[in-house]
Amino acid sequence: MEAEVVQQMVTSGASSLAGLMATAAWQQVSSRVGRLFGRGREDEAADAELELIRAEVVEAGDDRDALADPTAVLRTRLRRLFREDPAAADELFEILAEFDPERFRKQAGTTYVINNTIENGTHSGTTIQAGIIHTMRP
Repeated sequence: MEAEVVQQMVTSGASSLAGLMATAAWQQVSSRVGRLFGRGREDEAADAELELIRAEVVEAGDDRDALADPTAVLRTRLRRLFREDPAAADELFEILAEFDPERFRKQAGTTYVINNTIENGTHSGTTIQAGIIHTMRP
């Protein structure tokens, strides 16, 4: 993987995981993330590490400065994980896509999928899409 793409995946993944940790959705996803982080070691150790990070995220609340530390830990952990096992990036992408499908769209290879939907009528000719187009894998 290209270094820039990996960095985007690390940054976006860490931010999204920290966001999930602060919500009730974490209960639904924590075991899957624990298995992902626990590759090559005991799941309990990975779960304990994630719970420590989650406690910091919850304690930080809306304080962006306080949230920076646990998010940095997640970035470091993801960077190491992706270096050791590049397939882990795809697994994280799948997990995050379930909770934020608009941000993490399915893609084939390195092609980004953008869907345009036209409602209440027919269309022919040129379509212009406006707005933000995320150019990162997650």
